[in-house]
Parts: sequence; C-alpha cells; structure tokens
Amino acid sequence: MKVIDFNEEEQEIKRDIERARQNIKEVEDLSDFDSKPKKEKKKKKDDEEEPLTKASVAKEIISVIINVLVCFGVVFLITHFVGQRTVVSGSSMEDTLSDGDNLIVDKISYRFNDPERFDVVVFPPKYEEDTYYIKRIIGLPGEVVSIDSEGTIYINGEVLDEQYGTDVIMNAGLASSEILLGPDEYFVLGDNRNNSTDSRFDAVGNVKGEDIVGRAWLRVYPFNSFGLVENIE
Repeated sequence: MKVIDFNEEEQEIKRDIERARQNIKEVEDLSDFDSKPKKEKKKKKDDEEEPLTKASVAKEIISVIINVLVCFGVVFLITHFVGQRTVVSGSSMEDTLSDGDNLIVDKISYRFNDPERFDVVVFPPKYEEDTYYIKRIIGLPGEVVSIDSEGTIYINGEVLDEQYGTDVIMNAGLASSEILLGPDEYFVLGDNRNNSTDSRFDAVGNVKGEDIVGRAWLRVYPFNSFGLVENIE
C-alpha cells in the first residue's frame, strides 16, 4: 500500500502556483512595455494634430467671414450704383405695369446716356419723403409740351405719336397751357392717363434729370410676367 505524503504534494502545488504567478507577471510586464510607447506615441500624435485642427477651424471661420463681407459688398455696389428692386404701388402705369409688380431699376445707364422719350423712369416726387414715382417720359429738355381739350399731346406744336395711353386724357392740368422744359427737365405721364399723378399736376411737375433714380429695366415678379420692360417700337 502506497503512503501518500500530503505535505510534499501540497508544497509541489504551491510551487506550481507560484511559477504560474511569475509567468503571468512577466506577460503583464511585457504587455505594459509594448502598450506604453503606443499610448505615448498616440498621445504625442494627438498633441500634434490638435493645433492643426484649431488652425483649420480658424481658417474656415475667416474664409466664411470674408465670403459674407464680399457678398455684402457686391449687394451694396449693385443696389447703390447698378440697380435696385422696386415694387409698383397703384395702377397709374397700367396696362404696362400693375400693382405689386417687382422691378429691377437700372441705375447705371443714365450715368453715360441721357434719358430718352418713352423710357419708364423712377424718381422722388417733390413733397413726399421716402417715396418714389414711376412714370413714362413724354417731353425732353428744351421741348414745349401741351395737351388740348381733346386730350391730344403736342410736342413743339406737333402731335405726339404714341401708343401707351389708351384712354383719352380728361384733365390736361398744367399742360392745358404750353410748358417749356428747362435744360434738365422732363415731362412725364402715367400710362393710365386718367388715374395718374404726373407732370400735369404741381405735386410732380417737371422732373429734373438729376432726380431720376433710373429706368425700369426688368420685371422679376410675378413670374408669369418676367421679362424686360421695353418700349413699344
């Protein structure tokens, strides 16, 4: 019968456990050795990328600000020197223009050329602030304009051939007597002759060229009427 020495067996087991612990510790140490440089390397890389990211964001913000300023600058130049949007209010220019029509007014052409007969122009009236009228040029500087009792328009004593006012003028107003236009004065009428406050009345009178903002150029709304505001040839 074999006698088992439990004390010796127990000691052997303890030694095996200790060796296992040593092996585990060595593996852990090796793992820490490998991971630390990687973590440090990754941290270093992140530290290097962080300022690059901040610089990139700052660059994007500056780019956006510059683009916005450029857009505002372009809009300012266009609205102050090239053109501006105007909304027609009232029926004085029917049937050419209607209430609510949105127009682009050409502000640059008259810097190089004088207004012409039948141009549709925008100007401020004498006695109203922050208001603009839109009418059609009938008489030019130096001309004599008059309207007889039958509503016929005369320029320098000759009948004006025009197709804009479809109704017979009922009220000649100031033009019932001859009106001599000055060197920079224009006589204007609304196309809806009997429903228009224009050069026939003192509220408007003769319009100075220097007061003309520009000519109606493009109708942008309503969309079904989109197009140039052109004179009848």
